[in-house]
Amino acid sequence: MEVGSMGEALQVHGQVVKLGIREKERKFCEVFTFAALSPSGDLNYARLLVARNPSLNSYYYNTLFRAFSLSPNPAHHLHALSLFLSMPPPPDNFTFPFLLKCCARSNLAPQGRQLHALLTKLGLAPDPYIRNALIHMYSHFSDLGLALALFDTMPRPDVVSWTSVIHGLVNNDRPVEALQFFHRMLECGVQVNEATVVSVLRACADLGALTLGRKVHDIAQQLGIHSVFNVATALVDMYAKTGCIESARKVFDDVVHKDVVLWTAIISGLASHGLCREALRMFAHMERSGVKPDERTVTALLTACRNAGFIRQGYFFFSYVQSRYGIKPTIQHFGCLVDLLARAGRLKEAEDLINAMPVEPDAVLWRTLIWACKVHGDVQRAERLMKCLALQDMCGGDSGSYILASNVYALAGKWCHKAEVRELMKKKGLVKPPGSSRIEVDGSVHEFMMGDYNHLEAEKIFAKLDQVVARLGNEGYDPRVSEVFLEMNDEEKAVQLLHHSEKLALAFGLIRTSEGSTIRIVKNLRSCEDCHEFMKLISKIYQRDIIVRDRIRFHYFKNGTCSCKDYW
Repeated sequence: MEVGSMGEALQVHGQVVKLGIREKERKFCEVFTFAALSPSGDLNYARLLVARNPSLNSYYYNTLFRAFSLSPNPAHHLHALSLFLSMPPPPDNFTFPFLLKCCARSNLAPQGRQLHALLTKLGLAPDPYIRNALIHMYSHFSDLGLALALFDTMPRPDVVSWTSVIHGLVNNDRPVEALQFFHRMLECGVQVNEATVVSVLRACADLGALTLGRKVHDIAQQLGIHSVFNVATALVDMYAKTGCIESARKVFDDVVHKDVVLWTAIISGLASHGLCREALRMFAHMERSGVKPDERTVTALLTACRNAGFIRQGYFFFSYVQSRYGIKPTIQHFGCLVDLLARAGRLKEAEDLINAMPVEPDAVLWRTLIWACKVHGDVQRAERLMKCLALQDMCGGDSGSYILASNVYALAGKWCHKAEVRELMKKKGLVKPPGSSRIEVDGSVHEFMMGDYNHLEAEKIFAKLDQVVARLGNEGYDPRVSEVFLEMNDEEKAVQLLHHSEKLALAFGLIRTSEGSTIRIVKNLRSCEDCHEFMKLISKIYQRDIIVRDRIRFHYFKNGTCSCKDYW
């Protein structure tokens, strides 16, 4: 009898005792393997079989460890380590990779390091499969120094080794190094796989590296994996985040059978590009296709409503997904709705919503509302909300709340209060994250910080900025010095604004790219009003299309207008 379901497995197990010893062992193994590894199996039943037969050989324990490592349940990862300590057969080189994976998935750093020490003692650490598992684990722990050290001692790193390092660098916000490793990997002639492609595409998306992203797309097509779910999703995300939403749609359309993750990726991409009505229509298409949304889909939907200011639709979808699909709203869903109301100036309504939430609001949610108060000039409400938050306790090691508070006090002209907040930041050792912008030119990514004089072409960049400002001045450009929350005169504030990182990236783009070509910039913070107006004028005067991806959304500047319609 062929085992195809857990019911059939139980029947076979019932017959095992009636069989001869050789057949008994074969059937028992078949039942156990199905229960442990099949999607329709029963991991608890597999555990029970091992518990009642402790003298089983290492195959059974290793299979169980493998099943535990594949489980998303942290309790299973801990159980694997507990079972390992009591397993009768000696562990082998197949045992440890699964245990190390369990440590990685649940971030069990102390246990992972103990396993590493044991491996060294047993002389198994040089085994390539174990070495790859160690690299993977330390990458998950953000201990990239040790992961790279292990990688460097491998005589012939394989695709798993390279991919683990690349994946770790991407996850730890080091996309530039990840792409450098990818280039080294190609130079060494190592064949990439699906996991490599997905990680590299994530790095390209983070950096806005469209040229390399297209190259990786070509590689995926050559390998015949471009329509595999996770690769297609990564391609959609990469093209959307590099400003090529049409290419993202083409990749999406070419996939015949789409899962909820792919649908969510295209809805999110459309929303970030301001194509909010199309995003909502895409959701309707998804429903007609019989694919049910998940929590991330709802976030993408509400983001589309937020970016377009669709308050009525936002309320509708917030309730609809609960009644139709039973999706309980998360803090992210409430955050989108609060942001939607706050951006529209409905500050009291947004505050009432926060106070009525069934979940505890976090610092991000309060910051969203306080920022809107600042934008709409409701300083009194902003100050009251900051007092309610007990600033000293609400954000721990996050500087964002303190920066926002200092800006609100600056807007109100309360410089002493601002100084107090800055002093508190200093005592806590908190530092404001610097603004940075990246631009890809000739396949290389260049990153600029505010007032960056370190670039090799800095002299040319600042000279170009002076030319641009002189030309823009003739067109009526007047720096919005109110955006600078520092005690200095207007002339000094204008210099501060001119040296914003995206303006430096833009000047570099004007120098190094051909006339008529699109300039693409990725910024890590929200665009300020002055930079936004600056980009609009440049797109008109220089007749250059400019795409800026900031922390919130895309801005597509063309002939003096922006796709966000000045609503961001």
